[in-house]
Amino acid sequence: MLNISPNKLNTKVDLSVYKSAQKVFHRKHFKHFNRFLLAFAIIGIIILFLPWTQNIYSRGNVTTLTPDQRPQTIQSPIPGRIEKWYVREGDHVKKGDTILFISEIKNEYFDPNLVNRTGEQIKAKEASVISYNEKVKALNNQIGALTRERKLKLEQAQNKLLQAKLKVQSDSIDLEAVKINLAIAERQIGATQKLYEEGLKSLTELEEKKSKFQESQAKLISQENAFLVSKNNVINAMVEINRVQAEYADKISKAQSDKFTAESNQFDAEAQVTKLESDFTNYEMRNDLYYIRAPQDGFINKAIKGGIGETFKEGERLVGIMPANYDLAVEMFVDPIDLPLIHLGENVRVQFDGWPAIVFSGWPNVSYGTYGAKVVAIENFISANGKFRVLLSPDENDHQWPEAIRVGSGAMTIALLEDVPIWFELWRKLNGFPPNYYQPETTSDTTSDKK
Repeated sequence: MLNISPNKLNTKVDLSVYKSAQKVFHRKHFKHFNRFLLAFAIIGIIILFLPWTQNIYSRGNVTTLTPDQRPQTIQSPIPGRIEKWYVREGDHVKKGDTILFISEIKNEYFDPNLVNRTGEQIKAKEASVISYNEKVKALNNQIGALTRERKLKLEQAQNKLLQAKLKVQSDSIDLEAVKINLAIAERQIGATQKLYEEGLKSLTELEEKKSKFQESQAKLISQENAFLVSKNNVINAMVEINRVQAEYADKISKAQSDKFTAESNQFDAEAQVTKLESDFTNYEMRNDLYYIRAPQDGFINKAIKGGIGETFKEGERLVGIMPANYDLAVEMFVDPIDLPLIHLGENVRVQFDGWPAIVFSGWPNVSYGTYGAKVVAIENFISANGKFRVLLSPDENDHQWPEAIRVGSGAMTIALLEDVPIWFELWRKLNGFPPNYYQPETTSDTTSDKK
């Protein structure tokens, strides 16, 4: 049959006489088969020139468009102990509804009247501030009175000094007059003495002149004494001025020192009042934190800390909540080599887990079960899985996403790129080349406008 042996059987035996050979070696089927191959080849060549949309496959998850719509956990900013639950898992809560009540575990906050006692301390310190303020006012009045009294005392002492100076001037004039009188008396004695020796004057007249001379000498000594007393009074007046200044400077300095002490105590009391008011506000807010409330409308997913009497630290997760109102989105993760091909506003097809779909990745228009999306955000830093995160939002011009989708469900995404012939895509795949790097039309138009 294989014509390997030189002894060819087909030349010696006629197989056409056998029915089986007639069915097997019938010549008509070759004609139909050749037609089929020709038609298949023509169709294949035509298909090679059909358009094919390059794409990037990626796995993703259903999420929400904004961070405040995503599932979250509720923490307590203070440590405590669980006392009472007001909800069950799966319950719907509104913003501000009480979820659970906790109690205090720190001994410095055990006093149930802590807020009221702090308020009483504030009132007492405020009264102390008022008292210090009144004391400062009284000392200011005292300082003013001492200043006015010092002024009057200085004026009085200055008047005495002026009087003493005038008295010195008067005594000095009197002293000069006495000296003149003494010189006159001395000259008269000399003249009377000569006249007495010549017999022109009597002894009585001579003795009178001597008596007047003695009186003039006595007056001179008395006047000198009075002059010295006047000069001493001037010195005493100057000393009195210095004494008054020193005395009232000491009194005013003491009053000012008391005033500064009172002001310092007042400022200290005001600082304590401010601290107590801050503590009062903190205690009030801390009491309000004993009730853990819902931050927004949503559903209670899971009680992370269960039971009654269980303690926890500040910032520890207590319960999970899913917002009731949210806008769905899909996060897909793209390899770094494909990231330059993704641009904001580009179209992406999404297939959700659990929804049947017939997907032709290169022909998105004939795919069934996929939904349209657009790129709204591209992460600038690589994620922990070694890929870049891209956020997708529903395409308003396409079919609406299924309402039964839940946040966290899986999704398959197909990012649509450039349209190329099928032969080019096959050639690219066989050679391991990446998809064509291209810029969307909006980007090129914007660039040309800028130029």
